[in-house]
Amino acid sequence: MLHFLRSGARFRSRPAFAAFSVLMASVCLNAEAELPARKPFYIVPTVEGLLFCDEARNDAKQVNFAQAQAGCEAKGRDGAAALNRLLDELEPGGAKGQVQVGYLLTVQLLSLYKAHGTGWVIDDKRVDGLLRMLTEVKRPVVVYLQSTHFDTQGPLPTALAKDPRNLLLYADGKPPELGYFGFAIAPFTLSTDTTLPVNVYRFDALRYLSKRLLALPAEARERIVGISLAGEAHQLYPDFENGMGRYEDIRVTDYSAASVDGFRSMLEKRFGSIEKLNAAMGFNETSFTTVPAPSKNIRKERLTRFGEHYDAWADGYLPISGWLFDPENRVSELLLYVDGQVVGPVQRGMNRLDVYRAVEEINTPNTGFRYDLDFSALPVGRHRAQVVAVSGKDRYLLAEAPFVVVGRDQATVSDGLPAGAQDLKTDGSVSRVKAFFDKVLRKLGFNRPLPSPIALPGVRSWLDMPRSLQDVYYNPLAREWNKYRDEQTLAFMTVFYNVAKDAGLPKEKLFSHQIIPRINSSWNPQLFAVDSTLQSGLPWRPGVNMYGGTTNSAWLRHFMKERQLTDYGAPEFHPQQWKQPDAAMAALREQYDAGARFISPMYFSLVPERFKTSAENGVNRMEIRPDNPKDGSDQFYKAIRDFARN
Repeated sequence: MLHFLRSGARFRSRPAFAAFSVLMASVCLNAEAELPARKPFYIVPTVEGLLFCDEARNDAKQVNFAQAQAGCEAKGRDGAAALNRLLDELEPGGAKGQVQVGYLLTVQLLSLYKAHGTGWVIDDKRVDGLLRMLTEVKRPVVVYLQSTHFDTQGPLPTALAKDPRNLLLYADGKPPELGYFGFAIAPFTLSTDTTLPVNVYRFDALRYLSKRLLALPAEARERIVGISLAGEAHQLYPDFENGMGRYEDIRVTDYSAASVDGFRSMLEKRFGSIEKLNAAMGFNETSFTTVPAPSKNIRKERLTRFGEHYDAWADGYLPISGWLFDPENRVSELLLYVDGQVVGPVQRGMNRLDVYRAVEEINTPNTGFRYDLDFSALPVGRHRAQVVAVSGKDRYLLAEAPFVVVGRDQATVSDGLPAGAQDLKTDGSVSRVKAFFDKVLRKLGFNRPLPSPIALPGVRSWLDMPRSLQDVYYNPLAREWNKYRDEQTLAFMTVFYNVAKDAGLPKEKLFSHQIIPRINSSWNPQLFAVDSTLQSGLPWRPGVNMYGGTTNSAWLRHFMKERQLTDYGAPEFHPQQWKQPDAAMAALREQYDAGARFISPMYFSLVPERFKTSAENGVNRMEIRPDNPKDGSDQFYKAIRDFARN
């Protein structure tokens, strides 16, 4: 499901300027070019209210949505007629040509159950209603078999959420209490233990649905162009709607007893003996059974040993992150310097929808830049990071931030600075550190002083992270803990895929339904722990959710190419842009050219207006219809209709 970033970024006030960038003009022209031949490209929107029948729609006395939909289900009615009308608006005459319009059918696995005696059984009538759509709607379809933290509707998920064995836990042993725009989120475990109650019901429902799908008439099965598995699988964190960019005082999952035991087993397998672990990490542990899962912030909590330390930087990486708006492409490259030495190029063009929303003249979300600096080998003491913009033969100081690497004992130590910096021991002020490094840069051939990018017309920028003199403590055990949490996510997805495959679902149609936190330059990917689920060589086809600038992104193109992620799907998709009239069309063309099998625009609705809330939130802004200008949803509607003519 969509996450919304409200990072509270600060912005410099500079004069507004006009005009489209050269890059966006080029994108718009490309979007209008004739489409090259390829396999069909499926646009399969998420549609709210799929099972809401016309009888309830036309009954003005019905004012409660849940009761009205239950009435439809009791009578064996569904929303097939309304869905066909909608799809005929988008692509009149049925699905044909190189671009074909269908729909996404979401099946929440845990929500299929009903109480029966003292247990739970699958409600066949509910399943019948869902699968009836596959025979009544003669359109391409992607079936989404969902069962992660969003599978919360119905009595069984409520009951399962009361059992701690089924849940991800924080270090204090409590589960996250989370919501998403008014809906409860159940932090169901990523454990692969098939004896856990939540997994018993998950996988039984998955096998049952697989059997029912395989029993459909051949022509209905052939219309299934993809099967999206599980949903966004990742670890959890506080403030689900807004907390994905948090770095201060973070809390993560999973510290359940089984998870911590698994972590210790992983360490034993990786290192072989406790002596080797101690030698590698500089610890004095006596047994793997007592190695801590890092969870305590050294700044605020008492540690019994350093291996317990955990925060957003404990794994040895310090994000150097911000945004750069360069509409005339004056900056050819960003470089990171640390202590006057070049470290490497800084990634740029990452999604910053928050910046796009906040500053009117910024007309693209793809302004983010980021470098995750590995400081684990840096000497203890003060250091200085600088982001330098290259423009032609000139270099400009884009941003700088002094930071401090602190030792395990937190004792006063010499500064980790180049030779000649000893005078800083007595005066380590920011001004004194800056003066010293100006000398270092002059020796390296930079102009004195290195000019600011304000000298480049139209260029705007800001550094969000790190804060000045950020203190960081490297705990090698924290790096292992983050790797382990990532491996938990991959293991869950692997088991889910294997159950689906073994149940007979065609493996060439099985897709993940995953999120890429790293494309958002201000997000904290440690909170999610999903990197290994996005690598090459995985058995399923990649399904990647795309919002904002992600829908048309050079960064994402490089990411996908580097990992050889082809024949992919985008099971959630919305450009969320309105400042460039061709942005939605350009995003569709980008996915067509890149080889996506399908995209699922988020979202259309078949729910009558009388049942909808009047309160605006980050989700309903995206309802795609011709009269909704919010988030460019009206432009996206038109783009889908126009693109479907191909």
